[in-house]
Amino acid sequence: MSLKRTLSVTAAAAGLAPALLVVVPFGQASAHGYVSSPGSRQAQCAAGTVSCGEIKFEPQSVEGPKGLTSCSGGVGRFAELDDDSKAWRASSVGGSVDFTWTFTARHATTNYEYYLNGRKIADIGGAGRQPAPTVTHSVDLGGATGRQKLLAVWNIADTPNAFYSCVDLQIGGGGGGTPPPTTQPTTPKPTTSQPTTPKPPPTQPTTNTQAPPAGGAEWKPNTAYPAGAEVTFQGARYRIIQRHTSLSGWEPPATPALWKKL
Repeated sequence: MSLKRTLSVTAAAAGLAPALLVVVPFGQASAHGYVSSPGSRQAQCAAGTVSCGEIKFEPQSVEGPKGLTSCSGGVGRFAELDDDSKAWRASSVGGSVDFTWTFTARHATTNYEYYLNGRKIADIGGAGRQPAPTVTHSVDLGGATGRQKLLAVWNIADTPNAFYSCVDLQIGGGGGGTPPPTTQPTTPKPTTSQPTTPKPPPTQPTTNTQAPPAGGAEWKPNTAYPAGAEVTFQGARYRIIQRHTSLSGWEPPATPALWKKL
C-alpha cells in the first residue's frame, strides 16, 4: 500500500476530517492602506476616475520592500500606477496639504515619508504603534509650484515591507483655485472738449443675498467636507468624523471610519 493511501486510511480510521493548509505571504495578511485624500492614483482607480486594471479592486494593496521610489511598490500587476501618461487628475492645492491615509487593516508603524521630485519633504514617526482607521498629516510642500507628483510611503514596524501611494498635485493659487484671467492692456481714450458728467452712486449698496449651504444637504462625491459636517444619504443622516474629500464608492454607509450615522 502506498504512503499516500496509508495516510488517507489512517485519517479515515481515526475519524479525522482532512485539514486545509492555508499559506499567507509574509507581511501581506495584516497591513493595508493608501492615501485617500487628496485622491491618490489608486484612489482614482477605485473611484473609476481613471480606467485601471486590478488595482481598481484593491487600492490598499500597493505593498513592496522598503526603500523603493515607485508608485507601484514594485508590484508588476500594479505597474500602471507608474505610468505618468495616464489621465491622472491633479488635486489643486496650496503650499501645505493635509494627506489622509485610510487603513483597511492596521499595523504597527515605523514612520510615514513624503517625497516630492525625489526629495524627502516630511518624515513623521509612528512610534511603533498601530494607527487609527484614518490618519491625517499636514505636509509643507517647500515652496514647490505647478504640476507635481508626490510619493507617500507607510513603513511597517515589524515587517520588511512598506506601502506606497502617489498623489498628483497642482500647486499654487493658495489652494488651487482657478487662476485669475489675464488682463489685456487698454489704450486710453482721447480726451474731448466736452466735460463728462459722473454717474450718481447707487441709492442702495450691493449685497450678496445668496445664503450659505444649509447643514444636512445631500451627500455628493468630489466634495471637501470639514470635520463635523452633516449630510443626508438615502434618507439617513450622517456626521463626518474628520475632514475628507468624498469619492464615488465611498458613500457614508460604506465608510463608517469617516461617517457616523446619526
